[in-house]
Amino acid sequence: MLNVAIYGMGNWGSRLIESVQGKSDKIKFVCGITRDPAAHRASADKYGIALSSSYADVLRDPKVDAVLIATPHSMHCQHIVEAARAGKHVFAEKPITLTAATAQQAVDAIKVAGVTLGLGFNRRYAPAFVEMKRRILAGEIGDLLHIEGQHSGPSGYKLKPGYWRSTRAESPAGGMSPRGIHTLDSMINIGGLVSEVYAHSDRRRHPEGIDMDDTTSMLLKFKNGITGYFATIFVTGELWRVHAFGTDGWIEMRGDNELITRGLDGNPQHIMLPAVDKERAELEAFADAVAAKQAYMVPPEQAVNGIAVIEAIVASEESGSPVKIK
Repeated sequence: MLNVAIYGMGNWGSRLIESVQGKSDKIKFVCGITRDPAAHRASADKYGIALSSSYADVLRDPKVDAVLIATPHSMHCQHIVEAARAGKHVFAEKPITLTAATAQQAVDAIKVAGVTLGLGFNRRYAPAFVEMKRRILAGEIGDLLHIEGQHSGPSGYKLKPGYWRSTRAESPAGGMSPRGIHTLDSMINIGGLVSEVYAHSDRRRHPEGIDMDDTTSMLLKFKNGITGYFATIFVTGELWRVHAFGTDGWIEMRGDNELITRGLDGNPQHIMLPAVDKERAELEAFADAVAAKQAYMVPPEQAVNGIAVIEAIVASEESGSPVKIK
């Protein structure tokens, strides 16, 4: 059993705890770290976990095997590095950090410490994505040529002035940090690392006080020659899709459980897959990786590349030109 402390007891932190607590024989939460323990007492009692206001104290606790980082994005690098130096395994919510340089710093600290790094890309465990990737690797659509992605929804209407997520500093490139990075990760997982970005990002609907874009789109070039385009709209209806085109047909996923495929002939085929708890799946996979002393399923270089793409979106919007990624 992997004993985990969670740093960040907000809504998403509670969702992660709820996904495994009392249900999994691989992982459990034993402590929550928060600046205001009193505000989270009811939640801690519900899940049977201790509370602490001191990250340093928790890192010194030998009963804690790992920490889950669900703090504001700009704090991830510091918290990951501190945990690694304390010999704790780390599961970091996405985005790993906000710059490619700090993402690499966090990855390097993990490597030096010899601990396991898990990353919160829960949508890699969506049944439709798992089946989509299996079919692509099996050659069902031939050689991959092009990938399209869309990850949009009405989350921007829920933002409030003064909230950390409502700032350009914590949420560069509009909805990329809270939403789009999931689908970008899926595209990188299928197509490989991105080498060039040409983007446009703007604030079309967010009111004053919400200092972040809400409409972001981009053209992508992958290192292996595959092309792509992607958009994330923070003020529209829900849509999550990845569409891969190959020399023998195409395959599209819409949401967690729906696939559509089409070859060179015939009609499209619709496939519905049973739902799973993606959060439980990713956390148990992290526990398995720790137990087996193996790497987690998200390669660090893919996570760093995703952050480099977000930086390139901002740079391309500012310059009006394509930006190459080293």
